[in-house]
Amino acid sequence: MGAKVRMYSTGVCPYCNMAERLLKAKGIEEIEKIRIDLDPVQRVQMMEMTGRRTVPQIYIGETHVGGFDDLSALDREGKLDTLLQGA
Repeated sequence: MGAKVRMYSTGVCPYCNMAERLLKAKGIEEIEKIRIDLDPVQRVQMMEMTGRRTVPQIYIGETHVGGFDDLSALDREGKLDTLLQGA
């Protein structure tokens, strides 16, 4: 089944789109997207949980990965597949 992926995003966010493409290329079918531009309460919760203001903020399972650059770096290091498999 793999790990659950949650992504905090906004409607116009090229890095969110790139992150989604990378995750889909890795076989992730379902990404729970939380639109912080539509829900200010979620924006506050995201900032409290991550300490960051920018999107995307990506969680794989309970692990906070960070943004697209962090996701991409994990992929380059060969660690993303393991995380996505829920290991």
